[in-house]
Amino acid sequence: MKVRCLIVDDEVPARELIRMHLSGLKGFEVAGSLGNAVEVPAFLREHKVDLIFLDIRMPGFSGLDLLRSLNGTQQVILTTAYREYAADAFELEAFDYLMKPVTRERFMQAISKYLRHDRINARQERAALAGPAYVFFKVGREHVKVLLSDIVFIEGLSDYIKVHTVTRSYVASEKLGAMEEKLCAGGFVRIHKSFIIALDKMTGYTADQVLIQERSLPLGRLYKAGFIKRVEAPGR
Repeated sequence: MKVRCLIVDDEVPARELIRMHLSGLKGFEVAGSLGNAVEVPAFLREHKVDLIFLDIRMPGFSGLDLLRSLNGTQQVILTTAYREYAADAFELEAFDYLMKPVTRERFMQAISKYLRHDRINARQERAALAGPAYVFFKVGREHVKVLLSDIVFIEGLSDYIKVHTVTRSYVASEKLGAMEEKLCAGGFVRIHKSFIIALDKMTGYTADQVLIQERSLPLGRLYKAGFIKRVEAPGR
């Protein structure tokens, strides 16, 4: 599985340097390259990104402003020509902090650190999958335990989600992207920018719709190939 990277910098040469460093790495791909931080939230709603290379000083919406707004499903490596932001980067839990111009040696140190971290997370995820089949959702002030086997589909509502189960629905303080990270390695698949479904609850599908129990949900163009691959996989 490839590590999908997003490069965000208002300077074209800086973006191209990061792209060049990434081009020689097996298992990494550039999912996008943006000239400002304002476009990032919309991009992340439409594309899955694992790692963001983010400039700090940009007009209007700075890299630090963006980092504060992210939901934590992506790792962020800050890139800057200014050392004075290191304390802010540490406080906001940036994964790494690269000084411009980013040298190949320093870039590879950051990548090695990321790969070590990713392997540890993968082991933890495999251990979690072997554990109890439930998840807690923050509903108001309460954390509600929901069995994965009870979930029919999850609907994205901007900064919230609506979890539809076999008996009732919950509006929870969570982002759909975070749910995709937690659930889609198992028996769930994202079919649209606004929907994740439980594969075992699906009753059929068409070219642009997924039938799940008595509901018909849209099948998004960007998610169609991944959905078909999961549906046609032996044993899913």
